[in-house]
Amino acid sequence: MNSVKKETIDEFVNLAAGKQLSIRDIERLAYGYFNGSDEFREQIKNGNISWVLERFKEVPQDNDACNEVERGMIKDLETLQKYMQKVIRKSNDKAYSSNSFYAQANLLAGGILSKVSVFSKILREFYDRTGQA
Repeated sequence: MNSVKKETIDEFVNLAAGKQLSIRDIERLAYGYFNGSDEFREQIKNGNISWVLERFKEVPQDNDACNEVERGMIKDLETLQKYMQKVIRKSNDKAYSSNSFYAQANLLAGGILSKVSVFSKILREFYDRTGQA
């Protein structure tokens, strides 16, 4: 939550306020809002809180039911999502000014972009396969 803008947190608080939600429901909504898909965020913004909470009930949260390889993949996906969100938020920062930063960032961004289409294809296939469960 440290990298989330105050305005975004305030927006979430206003969306959840006065809805007679339990602490657990607020935690679930916050997870969906800050770490979930755009669909979750839009549903919360549109006031469809019960839809979001029902979706969370459908997803088992028992990591002990997963084997070591599966837990590793879940951890990798969580890390990937976290850093994608950070890069999205930080990409327009006006504090970047040094030529050294721009040169290094450009090389790294180019390397990442060269893998985006393959990554997107693989992730879509993985998403479709896991959605069948």
